Amino acid sequence: MEFSQLCNKIFIDCTNYYHTMDNVDADPQNPFTTGTIEFRLFQKNWIDAVQWHLEDIIRDPNINPVDALALKRRIDLSNQDRTDLVEMIDSYFFDKYKDVAIKSTATINTESPAWAIDRLSILALKIYHMEQEVIRTDVSKDHIEKCQQKLDVLLEQRVDLSTAIDQLIKNIESGDVRMKVYKQMKMYNDPSLNPVLYAKK
Repeated sequence: MEFSQLCNKIFIDCTNYYHTMDNVDADPQNPFTTGTIEFRLFQKNWIDAVQWHLEDIIRDPNINPVDALALKRRIDLSNQDRTDLVEMIDSYFFDKYKDVAIKSTATINTESPAWAIDRLSILALKIYHMEQEVIRTDVSKDHIEKCQQKLDVLLEQRVDLSTAIDQLIKNIESGDVRMKVYKQMKMYNDPSLNPVLYAKK
């Protein structure tokens, strides 16, 4: 099985699982063994699914400002968790291919495997929600047709992105691409790096 196939299966299953509860505070039961790459992929999509719906909620024009601020801070924390998980997934690849002989002609990709996989997880959510729009019965035919066109593009994107991820992994495995992991160095959550926070000390 290609790695993208594993990702897509877990992301689709997790997205569907989230929507059986459709609750940002639900306590998920990760079906995979702790510490495995499958466990991480499930965690990744769950975080994305919850954040997707938090972003919907915070855009309610009638939301209480106090609730909105709490949601914004929750989204910030979710973004940090998402970044941490992406880096864990990249570390999995880095460790797996650490003994590969790098060719003198090896190139560096503009995106690591895990950040491409991050986009694949988001695509699973986009596809799910666009499918929901296509099957609505309370909207115009024009709305459905436009959403179907968008859904077709998203499905094509998933095929293309999956192919690109598998090609990248094969190139890393063969030594044609150098696997490098860069931390994101997010600053806004760090009280020693965010000037608004350290100025108040």
